[in-house]
Amino acid sequence: MHTGSEAATISHLRATPRDWLALAVIALPCLVYAMDLTVLNLAVPHLALDLAPSASQLLWIIDIYGFMVAGTLMLMGTLGDRIGRRKLLLIGAAAFACASGLAALARTAEQLILARALLGIAGATLAPSTLSLIRNIFLDDRQRTFAIGVWIACFSSGAALGPLVGGVILTYFAWNVVFLAAIPVMIGLLVLGPVLLPEFRDEEAGRLDLLSAAQSILAALALIYGMKHIAEHGVGGESLAAIALGLIVGAFFVARQKRLADPMIDLALFRNPGLGAALGINVTAMLGAMGIFVFISQYLQLVLGMSPMEAGLWTAPSGLCFAMGSMATPVLVRRWRPVDVLSTGLILATLGFALLTRLDAGAPLPVLMGAIPLICLGLAPVGTITTDLVMRLAPPERAGAASAVSETSFEFGGALGIAVLGSLVAASYRVAMQDVAPPGIPPELLDPALRTLDAAVINAAKLPEAVAAPLLEAAHAAFGRALDHAALACVAATLFALLIARARLRRA
Repeated sequence: MHTGSEAATISHLRATPRDWLALAVIALPCLVYAMDLTVLNLAVPHLALDLAPSASQLLWIIDIYGFMVAGTLMLMGTLGDRIGRRKLLLIGAAAFACASGLAALARTAEQLILARALLGIAGATLAPSTLSLIRNIFLDDRQRTFAIGVWIACFSSGAALGPLVGGVILTYFAWNVVFLAAIPVMIGLLVLGPVLLPEFRDEEAGRLDLLSAAQSILAALALIYGMKHIAEHGVGGESLAAIALGLIVGAFFVARQKRLADPMIDLALFRNPGLGAALGINVTAMLGAMGIFVFISQYLQLVLGMSPMEAGLWTAPSGLCFAMGSMATPVLVRRWRPVDVLSTGLILATLGFALLTRLDAGAPLPVLMGAIPLICLGLAPVGTITTDLVMRLAPPERAGAASAVSETSFEFGGALGIAVLGSLVAASYRVAMQDVAPPGIPPELLDPALRTLDAAVINAAKLPEAVAAPLLEAAHAAFGRALDHAALACVAATLFALLIARARLRRA
């Protein structure tokens, strides 16, 4: 039985109808943020056929977005604390719409990489702004957990809509039109945001540290450049120099954070075993979740020969399962310990990734339909449980910075997954194709085909069917084996996340 003062306090903490309308507005950028990524996954084979990028350029097109988001999220979290989280969200929405237009106008791989980088910087304003608004709007613990579940589910719903919207667009229009889908959603946010969203800012927010942001971006990009160069060309001086540069700049970044009175990343937060473990789980779990679906989409279209609409329908259950799992998580953690819910999910995801190694065993679609629900339902609790834990441990006045740390771990894990798995797939494909030499194929057509599946499909179309068939058969088999290696890497990453959860989160 609550006393009168306790009841008044509880009533004060409860969200109002206007707060729930604000959550609906916050859902808009989350939806398009995820939709933009999954739409691109479906469009990758088409833009590859049109722009003919190298293996390295194709990977940069896909994951430069994630690395720019991860590299600037901390900066945007601090900026939101200073100028106001609603204001930053609206600025980011306008910038995202403009960058989407630039991506749609891209005519070369280099132009698209630049546009995607600008999209990443604009996208970095969205996640910390929306999550910190949720932290300040929903003061009741249970309602905040539910709101975060809705927030995560919006990302998942966007991921589910992406293949469907992308399939429709790619059936009737060119690949660059997929970027235009984000523009009307962002315009809707610009119209409704000032009316329904409250403003929050921290009057004692720290200063903006542009040098730290530049160091974090340079370190990540240099390391990934070295990895991609090794995958495409093998170990060499250029790749080793890039990796060394990334490690050196990363060391300077960490040293600077320890020295600053108001660092971009408060390393002291990582001393809390629960927060550090949550962030580690985010990175390792998302490594497989974000990376593997890029290559599944390529497999469906370039190996199995599906249309964009067919591929979109076959991959759409991924987002639906994520959404269902995210919404079910708040209910599950009321009955069982969060660490047990999280561990069970990671076990399911591990089984799903293991099942993907059988994708090329003669019945790919039944295998895919078995693997996708296991992976997505298994990984769905990760975002809700770890994000809620991070936000509980962070002081309210640091909500923007804390949400940026949490979202950075997701984005960095996803971008790292695309980079690592992409490099692994590229290297595995190149090794598998190195001894392939079908007769009658000119070197200028054969050499690119030995490096990427996209080039093999493009150049096979220029050859007589009798000559093209052996090349395509070898390329499809090589890509299938490369996808097996990527799935095994996902198994290892998810098992590592499970070990972190069992070892470090049981007390938290």
